Amino acid sequence: MNITWTDIMSADDAFDGEVVRVDTGAKNLAIYQVNGQIYCTDNVCTHGNALLSDGLLEGHEIECPFHQGRFDVRDGRVTCEPASKALKTYPIK
Repeated sequence: MNITWTDIMSADDAFDGEVVRVDTGAKNLAIYQVNGQIYCTDNVCTHGNALLSDGLLEGHEIECPFHQGRFDVRDGRVTCEPASKALKTYPIK
């Protein structure tokens, strides 16, 4: 599989334990750094129209600021209801 990479930000702009919002034109993304590893997901919660970059990052989980649904930023899976649909994740290099 060929991946087309898009330069969206410098790794120096991601800080451990924080979330950065990045708009690429077509996509609104959230970039997370946890224990030195960087992850990328869609920035909009799958349960409601909330920006995850406004939420709380605890370890590998991002909590939605509206209804407190949680997702694992490594693979997008739901870790706490009321969210039920996984987040889309993107590879980072």
